[in-house]
Amino acid sequence: MTDVAVDDVMAELAALEDPRMREANERRGDDHGVNLGQLRAVAKRLKTQPELARALWRTEDTAARLLAVLVSRPKAYAWDELDAMLREARSPKVHDWLVSYVVRKSRHVEDLRLAWLEDADPVVASAGWALTTDRVAKKPEGLDLGGLLDVIEAEMKDAPDRLQWAMNHCLAQIGIEHPDHRARAVAIGERLRVLEDYPTPPNCTSPYAPVWIAEIVRRRSAS
Repeated sequence: MTDVAVDDVMAELAALEDPRMREANERRGDDHGVNLGQLRAVAKRLKTQPELARALWRTEDTAARLLAVLVSRPKAYAWDELDAMLREARSPKVHDWLVSYVVRKSRHVEDLRLAWLEDADPVVASAGWALTTDRVAKKPEGLDLGGLLDVIEAEMKDAPDRLQWAMNHCLAQIGIEHPDHRARAVAIGERLRVLEDYPTPPNCTSPYAPVWIAEIVRRRSAS
């Protein structure tokens, strides 16, 4: 049992649906039309409800799954639940939110990171790389940074888009956070040229690793 009926929540989400927003989201691979600010407001009202979160996830609706992430209790999930959810989360936004808001706060984060890094599914592997990037920045002790650079150098150029993006983020983070590895990280980026031509709006930092590393290091030195 949940404190709120799933049907009532689904009706509320349906009422928030905006066709123009759905059209814009679908261009990015996200099949929902609910404003994320409004979705967060619903979650704030509902507060944490683990069983409601599970019920919303089972609907397979993207907006409902985003809401499920927001009302989840990360430590309530078992390893196999999170692994199954990640494999079901094919929408980019659901995938990103699940990793950022639930998996990173779970009791199983390190075990999942290691398992997903080696997964044959590139979308699953991208989650492993996202969690590794988090560790590079916040808890690098025990990581083989040189080994990670070896894998990135060998595999990033030909990786599928989402996996390539995650590996590139890890490359940049190693260069930013670890001066001893900075020159090699920059050299790998310059040789592979991944995302060199990515369209970047004015006043935003390019995701091209050499530029990204240089800009963040410059800002930190200036502050």
